[in-house]
Amino acid sequence: MSAIEFGYWAPLEDGGLLATKLPQRTSSSFEANINYAELAERTGFDHMLLPTRFVASSDSENQWESLTFAAALAVKTHKLGLIVAVASGLIPPAIVAKMLTTIDHLSNGRAAINVVSGWLKDEYIALGQPWLDHDERYRRSEEFIRVLRGLWTEDQATYAGDFFRLRQADFKPRPVQVPGPTIYQGGNSKAAKQMAGRVSDYYFMNGNTLEGLKKQIDEVKGYAADNNRTIKFGVNAFVIVRDTEEEAKQVLRDIINHADHATVEAFREQVKHAGQSAGDRDGMWANSAYEDLIQFNDGFKTGLIGTREQVARRIIELKQIGINLVLAGFLHYDEELELFGEQVIPLVRQLETEESAAVTNR
Repeated sequence: MSAIEFGYWAPLEDGGLLATKLPQRTSSSFEANINYAELAERTGFDHMLLPTRFVASSDSENQWESLTFAAALAVKTHKLGLIVAVASGLIPPAIVAKMLTTIDHLSNGRAAINVVSGWLKDEYIALGQPWLDHDERYRRSEEFIRVLRGLWTEDQATYAGDFFRLRQADFKPRPVQVPGPTIYQGGNSKAAKQMAGRVSDYYFMNGNTLEGLKKQIDEVKGYAADNNRTIKFGVNAFVIVRDTEEEAKQVLRDIINHADHATVEAFREQVKHAGQSAGDRDGMWANSAYEDLIQFNDGFKTGLIGTREQVARRIIELKQIGINLVLAGFLHYDEELELFGEQVIPLVRQLETEESAAVTNR
């Protein structure tokens, strides 16, 4: 089994990744993001995810745009994969295909995309864009991906869908990567999981228990097999590493005890348009408790909270159920991104080596 990969959320908006009033030593400036990327490349990270937001949700007042930010970071980095989140209903896919191709050339083949189907209704309404029912948003995202792939791989690409059209589009240059940048996708609903099985390379999951993650993995693998495809899996995790387990748990308690109640409640209201609006009322944030919503993608649930050794062992457990990529977030990026890379990733690599040797000697 190949080594598990590591990514981190690039902090492109004020306020970090938490709805808490606890001070956070994390900056969203371009200069800080260059520094974080340099630390990540030096300490063993493989990817960064650049989130998308055009209009503020409950958690932040200021956000950078992901595609242009990725283009700038492409020439300031050397190894990191640049996973750019793009909302499928806000920018035409042909424009995104060209922008990603440009980033792929600027970075010498490191561009990737996370296709976001959209849950923030206020954003779409504010920008004058159509707001679709839950499952329709995933149908639109699937067409979005098919357009990307068509432009990257076909001569005179033609596509006729319900949401997007191509008419003999002559698209050059092609991306550095063949057949094109890796396509990531999230969403916990049945519509999202079925779409992932049909068209995506990677399926991102919100934080969850091992049992919950394994259930999702098995289901999506089944949908992919039905379409003669394979797919990889990533999971969101909020990481708190301290010298003792009690210290780590105390940091979590401090985050929760200092929760920004108004922000959490606003976020709870906004995400009613996500999983709760699915036909089976199952999906993103449909079953998230108050504490889970403090970290915007259920990151506490994944369990990367404890000592270095405990977190490393937990990552191996994630790998054993089929996780290929851990996407990490931190309270204090100024120190904790580097600490994780220098002290946790090497432990994971050591455990992987020991696990491989044990299998070989059986």
